[in-house]
Amino acid sequence: MARGHSEPPDGGWGWMIVLACFLQSALVFGVIRSFGVFFVEFMDYFGEPASATSWITSVTVALLMFASPLSSALGKRYGERPMAILGGFLSGSGFLLASFATSLTQLYLCIGLLTGVGGALIFSPSLALLAQYFSRRRALANSLAFSGAGISSLAFSPLFQFLVETYGWRGALLILAGMAFHLVPCGALLRPLDVAQSGPGEAPEPASPRKRLASLFELGLLRQRPFAVFSGAGLLITTGYFIPFAHLVPHARETGFDEYQAAFLVSVVGVADIGGRVVAGWLADCGPLRLSHNLTIWTLLTGAALFAVPLGGSYRALLAISACYGFLSSAVIPLKFSSLVEIVGTGRIMGAIGLIHLLEGTGALAGPPMSGWIRDMTGSFSASFLAAGSFLVVGGLVLMLLPRFFACQARSPEGATREVLDPTGLPRNGRREGAPCERPRGLPLA
Repeated sequence: MARGHSEPPDGGWGWMIVLACFLQSALVFGVIRSFGVFFVEFMDYFGEPASATSWITSVTVALLMFASPLSSALGKRYGERPMAILGGFLSGSGFLLASFATSLTQLYLCIGLLTGVGGALIFSPSLALLAQYFSRRRALANSLAFSGAGISSLAFSPLFQFLVETYGWRGALLILAGMAFHLVPCGALLRPLDVAQSGPGEAPEPASPRKRLASLFELGLLRQRPFAVFSGAGLLITTGYFIPFAHLVPHARETGFDEYQAAFLVSVVGVADIGGRVVAGWLADCGPLRLSHNLTIWTLLTGAALFAVPLGGSYRALLAISACYGFLSSAVIPLKFSSLVEIVGTGRIMGAIGLIHLLEGTGALAGPPMSGWIRDMTGSFSASFLAAGSFLVVGGLVLMLLPRFFACQARSPEGATREVLDPTGLPRNGRREGAPCERPRGLPLA
């Protein structure tokens, strides 16, 4: 364990945690984003409809979320590093076994179950540890960590297409398994930090087994209105968020573009994703708006970009829309986790990540199959993208129901307004009447 700190160091070994999370997001979410290449191959090989094939991606993402409370509890009990290492081993094993699959059911179990659970064991502990290492730079650190998904999307989609054409989908999955096993040394980079926690601290361990279990899983958060509203919004956002990653490539193929043109769209999304994450993180840390405000704005704009996907009749137009979507959607995930720290504080962040992933898992499970069902009913993916955009817009509007959303400052659990810190970390004595809106960093809303 790292030596004790009186406050988050906002750097130091924290940048190695950012590097570990960067590689983890590349090898987990980057692969999920680029899995549309395998989607087409699985449909052709097994002769199954889009709705059935979509369950591979859906089960993977859903289990990544459903298993997060267990991952958080195990991380609190046994430490972040062992759980992340175990998750990397499970993820690599899932792709390895999937290369021998003879049915979609086996792909559900190998890719969906093993890779999904492995991703859960990786992300909840890693993101909780990242939140402990950073305070003022938390949004930027999260954005840099999640930019791995964008950079890998740039390379993985054409790479997977090349591997499938050269070695077949089985050989491509074998190579992908070797890549996924690199998650094991990424987990070894995690170093727990002994730091004073902000927000509602952890209470002394309860006496009864039931109360100990509730404390381990942070079930008390479910009774808090801000967390309930945030979780409801996250459920809606997640339902639409993963649809383009599963069906953008098939949509382009159906529109009349060849396989490499379709795969290149994912690369364009990845390029724009990189810039969007950095810009969003910088604006969130330096701008006057609170993190929840930033999250709402970027979510609404992402929904609007999805509405435009069916309008891309030409390849140039679809490229431009894909770039806009990649730039805007890139901010949603890192801002969501940064905003969550504002609501629950760092003391309960690991349990909060697990719970919110569990609640959002329903949306992740339903989104791609629902999109595939709409495509099977309508004969195209256009209506699927309109539905995806609608979920994000409604989710962004639900975020406005957070307590004191339209106020400049958040309140502490006792209802008192928190002091605003200047860039040096020293408290200011309140804010001048009529001064620009400022937000406290890393302090709970409820």
